[in-house]
Amino acid sequence: MLLVGAGGLGSPAAFYLAAAGIGHLRLIDDDVVDRSNLQRQILHVEATIGTAKVDSAKERLAALNPRVRIEAIPERVTSANVEALLDGVDVVVDGSDNFPLRYLLNDACVKLAKPLVYGAVQRFEGQASVFDAGRHRGQCPCYRCLFPEPPPPQFAPSCAEAGVLGVLPGIVGLLQANEAIKLLLGIGQSLAGRLLQFDALSMRFREIRLPADPDCPVCAPGRPFPGYIDYARFCSSGG
Repeated sequence: MLLVGAGGLGSPAAFYLAAAGIGHLRLIDDDVVDRSNLQRQILHVEATIGTAKVDSAKERLAALNPRVRIEAIPERVTSANVEALLDGVDVVVDGSDNFPLRYLLNDACVKLAKPLVYGAVQRFEGQASVFDAGRHRGQCPCYRCLFPEPPPPQFAPSCAEAGVLGVLPGIVGLLQANEAIKLLLGIGQSLAGRLLQFDALSMRFREIRLPADPDCPVCAPGRPFPGYIDYARFCSSGG
């Protein structure tokens, strides 16, 4: 399994995946632990401030379950390395916090036919889904079917800019771990084709059906892969 991000979403997801006995967990993040992370990124502790997040995560996860093989990669995911990172992976869990990386992961997962477990949080609201268009073209949507174009940057501030309730990433990260385990085991009904939204203030869940876009530039049936793009430019221009 590939887990992208060892932050707010990746922390709870990684803990429960390791506890469940995932055989091989490939963890990638190019950031280091900062004191401001500790209120929501529960993989990390005061003693690991200043160290690479993947190294801090590996230490904690190995202490929880030493039988899980944890591959810690302190790098940034790019168009150049994304396919190598997905090589041999059964499920991809997206714990990222920015739109360029979400679009890149989506496109690679469609091309390589890997299920992508999505999660996102902001302030008091979170959402989760599974994008499995690579294996089920025309039946399941991809991330681009939900967001054909990214919102303008001023309408999509990061958690650092807008803030987030500390426990919210924990709730959404657990939902992602649950979906990932179901996909690995081939049990239950995944969130593919559904977007689950959570409001922490009202403690309400809402489900939205997500159809596949027959004109999606990436996952439409019979459409060849268009190639990777400059995702930072695509997102900074709002599409």
